[in-house]
Amino acid sequence: MQGAMFATWIFVKFLPSFLFPLSVMMKDMGSSCLEDLCFHINAKISSEDESHKPVLHKIRNEVYLVHDLLNKMEIIVKQQEKLKDLLKEIQKTAERDQKEAQHLLEHIPPYLPKPTKSCVTVPTGKQEGQNKAVEPKSAKKPAKETVVIKEVALITTEEFESVPAYMKGRITYDQINAVVQQINKAVVGKYKILYQPLKSMSAPARNLYHRFMEEETKDTKGVFFIVEADIKEFTQLKLDKRFHSILSILRHCQR
Repeated sequence: MQGAMFATWIFVKFLPSFLFPLSVMMKDMGSSCLEDLCFHINAKISSEDESHKPVLHKIRNEVYLVHDLLNKMEIIVKQQEKLKDLLKEIQKTAERDQKEAQHLLEHIPPYLPKPTKSCVTVPTGKQEGQNKAVEPKSAKKPAKETVVIKEVALITTEEFESVPAYMKGRITYDQINAVVQQINKAVVGKYKILYQPLKSMSAPARNLYHRFMEEETKDTKGVFFIVEADIKEFTQLKLDKRFHSILSILRHCQR
């Protein structure tokens, strides 16, 4: 409506003198819309003589143009208002998320698994039967090769929550990770012996070494694995029903 009044003022100011009665009427219109003004101009065109019609046609076309521009401006203003409201909502959401993230950072639950070493490195020695290369006295001794022993990662609380209830039963999150730590202990104990030079082994360790080698197959080549005998040898775990249930949970969690 303000745009219509502004357009009315423009045409009142610049209308030619022969349209003075029209300009007086436009002043009286005040809050009339541009459509009424265009209708009045059309009526005026039909009543005026031919010499004034080009000017009136031009005025009518410019009124239409102003009307279209005002409509477009109104649409743009509404779009900008919607965008402003949307940006305010996004800002509120971002501020809320930032506060929640800061709260989580300052209040990390104590039951979450702590970072642990995912692998253990052990030096390897030469095994019996290997031919010793003749090295010149001036040559430096090569550094001992180290082998990385991979360990099973602890399960997270999200993984624990994803385990079906029938599979968990009364088994707790801490009990599962305690078994994982014992399994890792058995893995490290076994492969430390496998990578130890035979000459430096004690008799019990040598017996274990030979058993480990007998259990190796083409399918286990390059893979870290243990059997029940290894768990009994290196841990105090009881291989009962609960232990096998925990193994099923670990398989479910892709361990």
